[in-house]
Amino acid sequence: MPNTYTQLYIHFVFAVKYRMAIIRPEWEDDLHRYITGIVQNNGHKLLAINSATDHTHLFIGLNPKQSISEIMRLVKGDSSEMVNKQGFTKRKFQWQEGYGAFSNSKSQIDSVAKYILAQKEHHQKKTFKDEYVDMLKKHGIEYDERYIFHDLLDD
Repeated sequence: MPNTYTQLYIHFVFAVKYRMAIIRPEWEDDLHRYITGIVQNNGHKLLAINSATDHTHLFIGLNPKQSISEIMRLVKGDSSEMVNKQGFTKRKFQWQEGYGAFSNSKSQIDSVAKYILAQKEHHQKKTFKDEYVDMLKKHGIEYDERYIFHDLLDD
């Protein structure tokens, strides 16, 4: 559309179902490459991607032609299907329902990308749950603790 200009940077965070620590180094790069392909094939710009054993961070330059919910539906659905087809896990792989999506300014690109790329080191000191709650608070997002995470015992 003529005369439409956007600059949208979104940091996504999404967890493995039940926060199971099953993302393994042996196939993590395959997962990241696959998600990168989904992002790029949908017209977005990948800025950073990384995972810990139980969750993934994705930072993109969002193309406004596609909604946040649609790109996340594709990323989570298609990547879980790939993991299952490749047989990377013994049980069915699924992402937990929901995700965090946080907007960032251009001046924050480097710091957010560095933060995402340092996930392994970061989680030696802080749990994913603590990290996620801190992100919600930092962004001024009201939340209900009952709906943030579902453990195996919740179902």
